[in-house]
Amino acid sequence: MDIENTLQLAASKAIEEIYGVLPNLNLVQIQKTKREFEGDFTLVVFPLLKISKKNPEVTAQEIGERLVSSSKAITSFNVVKGFLNLSLSYTFWCNTLNTIASTIDFGYAKSDSSGKTKMVEFSSPNTNKPLHLGHIRNNLLGFSISRILQANGDKVIKVNLVNDRGIHICKSMLAWQKFGKGETPENSGKKGDHLVGDYYVLFDKEYKKQIEELQAKGMSEEEAKTKAPIILEAQEMLLKWEAKDSEVYSLWQTMNQWVYTGFDVTYSALGIEFDKVYYESETYLLGKSIVNEGLAKGVFVKKPDGSVWIDLNDHGLDEKLLLRADGTSVYMTQDIGTAVQRFNEYHLDDHIYVVGNEQEYHFNVLKLVLLKLDYKWTDHLYHLSYGMVQLPEGKMKSREGKVVDADDLVEEMVSTAQEMSQELGKLNELNAKEASEIVTMIGLGALKYFILKVDPKKNMTFNPKESIDFNGNTGPFIQYTHARIQSVLRKAIEVGIVIPHSINPVELSGKERELIQLVSAFPSVVKQAAEILSPALLANFAYELSKEYNQFYHDFFIIKEEDEKVRQARLLISHEVANAIRLSMWLLGIDVPNRM
Repeated sequence: MDIENTLQLAASKAIEEIYGVLPNLNLVQIQKTKREFEGDFTLVVFPLLKISKKNPEVTAQEIGERLVSSSKAITSFNVVKGFLNLSLSYTFWCNTLNTIASTIDFGYAKSDSSGKTKMVEFSSPNTNKPLHLGHIRNNLLGFSISRILQANGDKVIKVNLVNDRGIHICKSMLAWQKFGKGETPENSGKKGDHLVGDYYVLFDKEYKKQIEELQAKGMSEEEAKTKAPIILEAQEMLLKWEAKDSEVYSLWQTMNQWVYTGFDVTYSALGIEFDKVYYESETYLLGKSIVNEGLAKGVFVKKPDGSVWIDLNDHGLDEKLLLRADGTSVYMTQDIGTAVQRFNEYHLDDHIYVVGNEQEYHFNVLKLVLLKLDYKWTDHLYHLSYGMVQLPEGKMKSREGKVVDADDLVEEMVSTAQEMSQELGKLNELNAKEASEIVTMIGLGALKYFILKVDPKKNMTFNPKESIDFNGNTGPFIQYTHARIQSVLRKAIEVGIVIPHSINPVELSGKERELIQLVSAFPSVVKQAAEILSPALLANFAYELSKEYNQFYHDFFIIKEEDEKVRQARLLISHEVANAIRLSMWLLGIDVPNRM
């Protein structure tokens, strides 16, 4: 239903008929006509001059005449230098609107229609601290990408890999053993992931203190970092964990469960869900087994201290550790095992890792290691490398406790939405339950939209105050537009006007044609967002559509329009704009209210 594509094919056919050459579609450039010129769409003629072997004006004139004579949709044209401006018939625009209205979930492909199975891994938290602002961007990106791929007909499996083992986990456990005095979420009133995170910070403080003490005794900083008693104890604890020491293992299970319970609350608040959760503690052994097989085949090398490495200098990288000298595994080890397990389980067409750009090296190495192990699907591993997110105050540091906690941020967003909505009178006609639901929707919508409207590859600064604004490129502005349209449709019904499912041909204004064109482009936006893995395209589509509708709303009568045919067209346009806003925002994981 993309009008540009339809015109591109029609122009291509006309060019072949006139000049006997079928042009490459890249040369047939269709764009919206600039506002200062007459027309709906413009064909850029300059790339076609090698085919026509004529000047731009003559070429445009010949193509325009052929298009008008061969297409009922194109009623007239005008030539401005090398630009052919085409005007489309009112019948074409009305038929386009009717097609949109008759298509359920217009813009979405049928479920599983692509025949491809794709896995999206996101979140991937450590069980030594609560989720923070950086995790929020990760979760929102992963969840939105999953929905976008589904809307393109892929079968999508949303997975979370919980990093529940390793030295960082032992740090929280050891600090709790030393300083916890039996503290639990129940007797402290703290959320479990917050409680464990506090001990991770406490470990770091004690570690730094011991380093300073050793340096005061003449030891270098590097040596002090390796010989501080508390880090040696943490390393010993990791060895005990891998050996399944009963006391260490029991503590690990208990503290991890505290964290999982806390994570579930945060995921629920954000509207995030997974189809399957993997745990590093269950996948690292497979990774170790595969590394040992690779060692036997000569893919890897064992150094004198017993550690296992791979040399990637020939690929412009360096040597990479796969197993430590004490036999314990590293992140790379478990990622190898996890990838192999998933492709064996699901026979994936593609696997997408939603992980920050600081891990680009890691995923380059992972693909190379798997390639050297002769796995044929390595070209189907994709790293959606996204930029860091910070506050106006600067970068966050979780081990120092200097982070923006996800739970606190969600609570703050909802609270701010409540204050601003009351101040603007947005909740005056709602009961307490409706008002509570809507301010939660607005607060979360503001948070999600502000993050997802930015190209994933870019670093970004999240400004809570800017995100909750009922004007400008924000979630609340788009949500309010949807609520405004629903109000128009309700008022029409209240005065006895039936919202049409289709309309008869009627003369439409330029703004009405522009709205139809924008909605008709929705399927191509969904498709492109999937191709480049960027929810930002959909966010900005929803904003442009909302902005254009609000101008239309202020400039034209809708319910009070006296011409019944025009009124029906405007109501159907309003209905389909609301649908497109709702569907595009759903792909971002954002709900839109019917009243505000």
